[in-house]
Amino acid sequence: MESACELVEFPQLPTPIETNYRACTIPYRFPSDNPKKATPTEIAWINLFLNSIPSFRKRAESDDSVTDAPLRADKFAQRYAGILEDLKKDPESHGGPPDCILLCRLREQVLREVGFRDIFKRVKDEENAKAISLFEHVIRLNDAIEDEAMRVENLVKGIFAGNIFDLGSAQLAEVFSNDGMSFLASCQNLVPRPWVIDDLDAFILKWSKKCWKKAVIFVDNSGADIILGVLPFARELLLRGTQVVLAANDLPSINDVTHTELIDIISKLKDEHEKLAGVDTSNLFIANSGNDLPVIDLTRISQELAYLASNADIVILEGMGRGIETNLYAQFKCDSLKIGMVKHPEVAQFLGGRLYDCVFKYNEVLG
Repeated sequence: MESACELVEFPQLPTPIETNYRACTIPYRFPSDNPKKATPTEIAWINLFLNSIPSFRKRAESDDSVTDAPLRADKFAQRYAGILEDLKKDPESHGGPPDCILLCRLREQVLREVGFRDIFKRVKDEENAKAISLFEHVIRLNDAIEDEAMRVENLVKGIFAGNIFDLGSAQLAEVFSNDGMSFLASCQNLVPRPWVIDDLDAFILKWSKKCWKKAVIFVDNSGADIILGVLPFARELLLRGTQVVLAANDLPSINDVTHTELIDIISKLKDEHEKLAGVDTSNLFIANSGNDLPVIDLTRISQELAYLASNADIVILEGMGRGIETNLYAQFKCDSLKIGMVKHPEVAQFLGGRLYDCVFKYNEVLG
C-alpha cells in the first residue's frame, strides 16, 4: 500500500529544482563508475541494510495483527535479502542504481507485499505512553532556565537525546530491545560540543531577533523524539508567536510517527483549554507530508503541506534520515535547519565525525 496523496514539489526549494536539489546526501556513485558494477559505497550501504534484516524480522514475527506473522516475516527476510544481493551483482536491477531512498523504498514495499503494514506499532505505542508521562516534567525543566541562550541549547540537546530512539539502526534496535533508554540520561551523555556540524551559536543569535513568523518542522521518530524533543522546541516557538507546522509521514515506516499518530499524541498532551503545557495551540498545525519512508525526497510532498509551507520563513528537517542522509546540503528560499544524530558508522565516516555525533546545520537566507 502506498500513499494516496498527489505529490508535488516543496515550495521552499529553489527553482529550477532539477539543477539545485539532490535528495541523497552521500554520493553512492559517480558518472565515471561502471554502471554494471556496484561501487564500494553501494556495497557498504547494501550491507548496512542486510545487517538490519534480523531486527526487522524479529519485529515482524511479533506483529499479532497479521496472521502467520512468523512465516510472513521469514518471507520478507528472504525476499529483501535476495533483492539486496541482486543489487550487489547488478546495481541497475530493481530500479537501481541504489541509494538510501531506493533501499528504504524496497524494504517498505516488500514488507507491505507480504502483508505487514506497521511492524513497529506496539513499540511506538509503548514509547509514546512513556514519553507522554514525562512531558510535563521536561517542560518544567526547560521553563526553569531563565537565560534564553541556555534554554534554547537545552531544547536542542533534548531533540538530540530524543532522536536516539531510532529502530532503523540495528545497534540501537538491539539496545532498546534489551534495556530501553533514559531520555534525561541521554541528554547528559550527548557528545560534547563542538559537534561534527555545529551552527548552534548562529542559530541562537537569529532566534534572539524573533523574526520567524512560520516554521515547518519535518518530524522523525515516535516516543521521546517527537514528545520530549520536538514538541518542547515547537512549544517554545509558539510562545514567541511563531506559527508551527509539524509535517509527519502519511504511512508507517520503522518507528517514525505518522500524522494520524501525531494528532492523537497532541490531543492527549493538551488540557481542557486546548493548551500545550499552558501554551495556546491555535498556531500549531499538523500536516500529512505525503511521505512513507524514513528519508524524504522533497520533490514529492503532499499538496496540503505545500500549501501550508508556501509562506514559511524557516524549514527544519529533524532526524538522521530526513536531515542528514537526505537533504543535508539542500538549499531553500528561506532559512533552514538540519538537525539529527549520526547513528550509522558510514554516515560518521562521510562527515568526518564520530558515531552518535550531532549535526546542527543552520543556513540563513539574507534579505
